Amino acid sequence: MRITRFLMTASCAAFLAGCAVGPDFEKPAAPDVTSYDEEGKLQTASADDAHGAAQSLVPGAAIRADWWALFHSAPLSAMIEEALKHNPDVEAAEASLRAAEENLAAGDGALFPSTTGSFTSDRQKSSGSANGGNFPGRIYTLHNASVSVSYGLDVFGGTRRKIEGLEAQRDYQLFELQAARLALTGNVVTTAIKEASLRGQIEATKKLIEEQAKQLDVLDKQLAVGAVTRLAVLAQKATLAQTQTTLPPLEKQLAQTRHALSALMGSLPTHAPKETFDLASLHLPEKLPLTLPSQLVAQRPDIRAAEENLHAASAAIGVAEAARLPQFTLSASIGSVANQVGKLFSPGGGIWSLAGGVTESIFDAGTLAHKQGAAEADYDASAALYRKTVIAAFQDVADTLRALESDADALKAQSEAERAAADSLKLSRNQFDAGAISYLDMLNAEQTEQRARIALVQAEAQRYADTAALFQALGGGWNAPPPVAEKAEALAVEETPQ
Repeated sequence: MRITRFLMTASCAAFLAGCAVGPDFEKPAAPDVTSYDEEGKLQTASADDAHGAAQSLVPGAAIRADWWALFHSAPLSAMIEEALKHNPDVEAAEASLRAAEENLAAGDGALFPSTTGSFTSDRQKSSGSANGGNFPGRIYTLHNASVSVSYGLDVFGGTRRKIEGLEAQRDYQLFELQAARLALTGNVVTTAIKEASLRGQIEATKKLIEEQAKQLDVLDKQLAVGAVTRLAVLAQKATLAQTQTTLPPLEKQLAQTRHALSALMGSLPTHAPKETFDLASLHLPEKLPLTLPSQLVAQRPDIRAAEENLHAASAAIGVAEAARLPQFTLSASIGSVANQVGKLFSPGGGIWSLAGGVTESIFDAGTLAHKQGAAEADYDASAALYRKTVIAAFQDVADTLRALESDADALKAQSEAERAAADSLKLSRNQFDAGAISYLDMLNAEQTEQRARIALVQAEAQRYADTAALFQALGGGWNAPPPVAEKAEALAVEETPQ
């Protein structure tokens, strides 16, 4: 009979322990779409330019974890490796993850009994009058050593929901760390590309200044023999001065870009990175992965972080609901009392106690009910923020895909414009030397060629920047291992295993 009663009690406890009030979290379904942009293309245009190769998109292809290696720049890879070790944002995210792991470990302790030990020594004097007598009191010492155990029965799953919420917060911090790393690597790449663009613009500007200075010398000599008017010389001087004014702003931007790279690497501006970048040292990836829309929600760390935030809000509803139900506790203690330390735990000095309790709120003016309502409202807010994050992610990918198409078209047009402007300038100079056109006509051709040359460098750099932006928009391959060996373009993408 006792065995049967014990088994029934154990079965009831196991049943109650398996129940947890509140909603069971379900991952939101991925958007039911098959493309990011209905009019998107899988291949861009090509241009007759060193950086004008066509780029093709491979739907469903996996992203390399070290996607920046596809630019084939050893200095860039070295800089990113250094930045990942010393960037303050990444270090802060790593510390936040450790804190979340410690909080989870602390929360797990609520599933186990709490045991405490105590020892007290109490010197007392009793009075005979307390017992109705008329005799002197007694002075004595009591020593008390005991061990107490208390356990809160998680009958309705409130503790398990708290732990579930802590697990979600731990995972949230994990994805926040991945997002910080993705943002850092993307910022390093785009900043390095900006440096390369600025160096290209500065180089082109210096060449223009050199060419215009030579042209001014020629005009000065022609003026001396009366071959040109003073107006032509003044116009050339003005053009040269105007071109020279464009150089300091470019040099300022370059210095600021170098400072930004130092900050990304966790260094002060006085510790500038050793690496320098120019467009000639970078390779444009010709094959680009395109994560399927149904997989993007699992690929972007910001979406995963929003999902875990939603998960934590769901668990909080269960915690609030369990708080409205009875709370069961068990406690026990065992010890010994003696008037001498040496007699502790001797026969006759033992003490013990067993207790069970149930606590339930009878009247709280609706406080607990409103707390549950607040938790449910927080869940709705988290759901809306999750949906907003997903929408923004899909928009980000769609915008970047369109940008890649536009960049290729722009580079093709700009490459043709730069060649046409260069040919036009060469012809204009020949005609000017032959006296067929005025100097102002040639000057106009020079200015057109100058603008075309600078715009070409900017168009080349924009393709690199938007290529890096695509890897960021797709999630950066943070959950994929890097390839073991480098195989250049053949390893640009890895087909997703079926």
